[in-house]
Amino acid sequence: MKIETELPRPVRELEHVEIPMPDGTRLAARIWMPEDAETRPVPAILEYIPYRKNDKTLERDHARAPWLAARDYAYVRVDLRGTGESDGVMEDEYTEIELQDGCDAIAWIAEQAWCDGGVGIVGISWGGFNGLQIAALRPPALKAVVTICSTDDRYADDIHYMGGTLLCDQLSWASVMFGINTLPPDPAHVGERWRALWEERLDGSGLWLEKWLRHQTRDAFWEHGSVCENFADIEVPVYAVSGWADGYCRSVFRLVENLSSPVKGIVGPWSHKYPHLGEPGPAVDWLTEETRWWDQWLKGQDTGIADEPPLRLFMQDHAEPRGFYERRDGRWITEPAWPSPNITRTAYALGADGQLGGTKAADDAALEIRSPLWVGQHAGKWCSYAHVGDQPGDQRREDAGSLTFDTAPLEADLEIAGDARLTLTVKVDRPVAQVAARLVDVAPDGAATRVSYGLLNLTHRDGHEDPAPLEPGKVYTVEVPFKHVAQTFRAGHRIRLSLSTGYFPIAWPTPEPVTMTVLPGSSELDLPVRARTETPVRDLGTPRAAEPLELAVSVPPQAEWTVGEDRDTGRLTVEVRDHEGGVRIKAQDFYHSSEGFERYSVLPDDPTSAEGEVTWVHEMARDDWSVKTVTTTRLTGDTTNFRITARMQAWEGDREVRDQEWDVTIPRNLV
Repeated sequence: MKIETELPRPVRELEHVEIPMPDGTRLAARIWMPEDAETRPVPAILEYIPYRKNDKTLERDHARAPWLAARDYAYVRVDLRGTGESDGVMEDEYTEIELQDGCDAIAWIAEQAWCDGGVGIVGISWGGFNGLQIAALRPPALKAVVTICSTDDRYADDIHYMGGTLLCDQLSWASVMFGINTLPPDPAHVGERWRALWEERLDGSGLWLEKWLRHQTRDAFWEHGSVCENFADIEVPVYAVSGWADGYCRSVFRLVENLSSPVKGIVGPWSHKYPHLGEPGPAVDWLTEETRWWDQWLKGQDTGIADEPPLRLFMQDHAEPRGFYERRDGRWITEPAWPSPNITRTAYALGADGQLGGTKAADDAALEIRSPLWVGQHAGKWCSYAHVGDQPGDQRREDAGSLTFDTAPLEADLEIAGDARLTLTVKVDRPVAQVAARLVDVAPDGAATRVSYGLLNLTHRDGHEDPAPLEPGKVYTVEVPFKHVAQTFRAGHRIRLSLSTGYFPIAWPTPEPVTMTVLPGSSELDLPVRARTETPVRDLGTPRAAEPLELAVSVPPQAEWTVGEDRDTGRLTVEVRDHEGGVRIKAQDFYHSSEGFERYSVLPDDPTSAEGEVTWVHEMARDDWSVKTVTTTRLTGDTTNFRITARMQAWEGDREVRDQEWDVTIPRNLV
């Protein structure tokens, strides 16, 4: 990354500013702006998230915000109510009060002497979500949005549920927020109030996993904040960004297709990262691209960005199966619209002999599969963070427990761009069943790389609002949607469709083992085959950023991923360690450290043996002040219920100030 030590304009940083809300609550902000902004006002860019502007995101913000401020923007980084140095308690994600606070913050920003009245909103993940949701509320001063790694659909395309299956990443994510919600404000900014604010958070934030698990279908809880309910609510320009390894690439395509306001989309090879930090590479000069967007819509300058193709995709080349990639080979392509005229939906028949795209099977052909629960152990994470092991490994072991269909070796390269779709005719022997469908690139040496996948809880076959149990032995035809992807299958490789009756620990297992009978004669795989084009694509360049934050690193970031098997019991275990690092921010003499441990295990033939447990340890210190919190969440289930047990401990120095436990049982609703 090119570090710019000489910025084009002097920048002023306001470390702590309090924004008053109408109810008296004050939100904490950190603001970067041109030094002369109060006499020469500039547009503002808001980033509005719960991840603590004073410490946890400061390293990232320090590389972005001054760079943009030096190009005549005020960058306003605001902590949500109940987080960082802001007052109050945060009880859930994307609440009505959060979104209203966002609208009120935008109004306050627009009225400041240093702002010319125009505001944009940017964010990755949480900030990408609430940016879309706030845009749908149409605050008058909001002029444009950049939304990165986010979704328009909180039920069907988020970290909670996929295809009506319960994602284990829901446990992981709830546990992340369980830990973050225990952290206090910094006494350096809020003074002696810090302890009262901290205790209010410890008592009031609650156990979010319980809230989410009580909503196992698409109901009003998930419809709130899902802008896909009415795309017309968004009237401002939107730039949507994601990566193929991210969990949220599908929303980019829906936004480009459905928004009537100016819209652009870009999907790289990246995980859940800003594109200038993109892993797997290649990362790009995102800050320049983002500035072009703001210049167009906040300053009224014709940067040409509005005239460029609305969708840019990274066409990935083949890669050997690996749990971590520093870089993916490929090339950038553009599409003039979505759906694209360059893409032809192409059907591949499923043969009774395991062929894909060959002779269609007879109508009475039937193939059975009852997958052992170790299928999925090498699936990686639903959402990759570019950590070791969180992308899928070699699929040969997974395929050994699956029903597979292979094409003949390809005679020429074949490219796809978009979402594969599977029409599947099946019958099952249990009232609750799920299917995992994987699209796999099989190299001539047999190495199998997962390209995309889809999940469907078959009780959700007619929609996610009102699931219905399956009648054992009855024939059903269902549609299984896949994640979007752009991928080249090389000549000599085979395309494989793999089907399994489970995919743990991506998705929580069904209550009972399931035997699924596939009727291949009335099933088919539909691929979005793309005609290869060589249209020149503008180079996005190499990353640039401002000078990095000065840190003293005592523990470097570390990630570990292991898969183990007990030889006697057959129990499979996936363990993940994520140490975000232990660092002291030199300018603030502030130390912070976060370390997470995840463990998922299951017996190969007993779905009720599935267990998930996540622990987070957080520490913060300055001089003789220190706090430490430990949160642990455990999820198990039997055939009728889920059970959550959790514990939260908090210390101020050596004194334990909280030790609270939860034990909650929640009925399974055909999950």
